[in-house]
Amino acid sequence: MLKPAPRLALLLLCLASPAAPVLAKEPQRPVVVELFTSEGCGACTKANALIADLAGRKDVLALTFPIDYWDYLGWKDTFAKPEFSARQRGYMKAAGQREVFTPQVVIDGAPQGDRAAVNKAPALIQAALKGAAPEPEIQLSRGRVAVGSGPAPKGGADVWLVRYLAQPQETEVKDGENRGVTVVYRNVVVGLQRLGAWSGRPAVYPLPEAPAAKDGDVKFAVLVQARTGARILGALKP
Repeated sequence: MLKPAPRLALLLLCLASPAAPVLAKEPQRPVVVELFTSEGCGACTKANALIADLAGRKDVLALTFPIDYWDYLGWKDTFAKPEFSARQRGYMKAAGQREVFTPQVVIDGAPQGDRAAVNKAPALIQAALKGAAPEPEIQLSRGRVAVGSGPAPKGGADVWLVRYLAQPQETEVKDGENRGVTVVYRNVVVGLQRLGAWSGRPAVYPLPEAPAAKDGDVKFAVLVQARTGARILGALKP
């Protein structure tokens, strides 16, 4: 990894002080794999298993984003949030695709155009690992996030805090397409919050106070993502 710029080195030294011990530091940026899925989607079971298979890999940040537009079929997804559906629609718009569908896999900000991408995901991930560009260095502490310098995309970028539950979350679906099926999510996202803009220069962002989790311990990840085209520029996982 590139050595941090002097200003970032000073920021990181502050973050590593006893008042704010470092929680996570990944030596190489993981490939970010997002799955848009729903407990009410009959075709999503295999895709949910994909995230379970990827969850233990150090070189992959696998995230499950439950969407809410399947709720009309008779089952309201336990974890779905309107902002997750909006995130998927943003990907479709950035890619020039006409409609959303589930399950859909997004790799490093690039939405895959068909459901068959679930089967192609291992090869797509390997290609993404080989083609990864230099990224800004990211440091996460209990109170803040520091992002180092790097090439800024046209239109700028945003820093996102992702909160997710790593433990398997099981739901017995009682209506709709999956009636009688127990759906299992891994790395299910329970919160997505924009921390601020990133212009290519080192910056520090305070972490908001997170609500208490009801379903297990919450893990934190950080994404640096281009506004135009939605490409993932940097990622940090615990």
